[in-house]
Amino acid sequence: MTARFRVTYATLSADNEDLHAGYEDGVTLARTWLGATVHPHVDGAPRQGAAPVDLRSPNDTTLRLATVRAASAQDVDDAVRAARQAAPAWAATPWPDRLVLLRRAADLISARSNELAALMTMEVGKNRLEALGDVEESADLIRYYCDQFELNDGFDRPMATIAPRESTRSVLRPHGVWAVISPFNFPMALAAGPVGAALAAGNTVLLKPSLQGTYTAWKFFECLLDVGLPPGVAHFLPGDDGPGRAIVAHDGVDGLTFTGSYETGMSVIGAFSRSYPKPVICEMGGKNATIVSARADLDRAADGVARSAFGLSGQKCSACSRVYVAREAHDAFLDRLAARASALVVGDPLLRDTYLGPVIDAAAVARFEDAVARARAHGRIVTGGEVLRDGLPDGHYVAPTVVADLPADDELFRRELFVPFVAVAAVDSLDEAYALANATPLGLTAGFFSTDDAEVTEFLDRIQAGVVYVNRPAGATTGAWPGVQPFGGWKGSGNTGKAGGGPYYVQQFLREQSQTVVS
Repeated sequence: MTARFRVTYATLSADNEDLHAGYEDGVTLARTWLGATVHPHVDGAPRQGAAPVDLRSPNDTTLRLATVRAASAQDVDDAVRAARQAAPAWAATPWPDRLVLLRRAADLISARSNELAALMTMEVGKNRLEALGDVEESADLIRYYCDQFELNDGFDRPMATIAPRESTRSVLRPHGVWAVISPFNFPMALAAGPVGAALAAGNTVLLKPSLQGTYTAWKFFECLLDVGLPPGVAHFLPGDDGPGRAIVAHDGVDGLTFTGSYETGMSVIGAFSRSYPKPVICEMGGKNATIVSARADLDRAADGVARSAFGLSGQKCSACSRVYVAREAHDAFLDRLAARASALVVGDPLLRDTYLGPVIDAAAVARFEDAVARARAHGRIVTGGEVLRDGLPDGHYVAPTVVADLPADDELFRRELFVPFVAVAAVDSLDEAYALANATPLGLTAGFFSTDDAEVTEFLDRIQAGVVYVNRPAGATTGAWPGVQPFGGWKGSGNTGKAGGGPYYVQQFLREQSQTVVS
């Protein structure tokens, strides 16, 4: 077996022969997994599930990855019942003992990272560096939440008292049964992050992954089983929309993490709490802007925007999809960005030199084509704009696309597309740039490029986004995450630290109890 070179999102530009050799070994192993059937897993045992669904690769739709048996309504109900029965014992398990199991799971994820990343590439189209980063981030998130529990001594703190024989303490306690509905674009990190936090907090867990992403999520779930997580503590409920709706509607679910679209997230928030308020942690996308000042280093700005706009074919909630550039710098910046977009390699993401793999499905291709048609009608295609077929497998491939000369209020500056498509507009002042950047109901990430310290300070004060980056060529709006970085949205992008977490994330899976005892 080839030695493994560790990749995280902090080292995503790494290019190491050991890394590539290890990944190739992982591809060989992951291919032996193809053709399996993925079942619901309830109370420590597989279930037959409902009607089978073929899971195919967006890289090559002739490649069948697995057959997925969706969880039935009965499976969901049984999983909730078993999770509720297991919840008191798991919550009563000393938190250091819970952390031992979770750290073992994190180490197992790291040990299996090459094959897990290779499967992820086949299932959702991530290139090898993105896939390896996703897997290692999953392990890092679990470790981080364990570390947070230790640093905070299990979130059990003495409080001030008002009488000599009285003692008071504040304790954070689990909610009970926590559900995680995870997306396709980070099929391990956005499953492992919230699942790890929920388990560390002492909740039992239901995991419902996106249909495209199910196999990768199952392989993460296997890591939990393989380290001896007790039956009843975690349950796997695959399928399309049906299991998710059943989970959201179930009165026995005490808390929920959802990552997905704004529209679906808002419906989840409204449907989940009926009898009384229940915690919902949502991350619901972004329409993320980068502002390029007249005092910017344009090469750094073009590098950062290209990487944020076109990494994972634009299918990140943090992707840069709109850029506001000082008018005097607009043409020079646009030329640089177009040149970088044109030079990116699009193709089978299993291949070493590929930067952009496919978009996830035919619906994403249709969104791309609609956006291109609108840009042609109302603006200008600077580069890209094509659906790509020649010389490629039978997958969902589109060209990285840069558009310009659209009206500043065009819907392409407002609508989240989740494709490799970025719109660029000239502005006459930074005031105009801030007005346009903030004129959206979403507020996840934002980027800024300037060599002027006063302009940087103004940006940090005025931009309305939960995660902001300045002068970052590795990604204008995406992917710092050195180990674990706080990552949360403002406005319609959500109410959460997502899976990126930070020092206040795991507490969202807990509720406070004040305890006063008089001796």
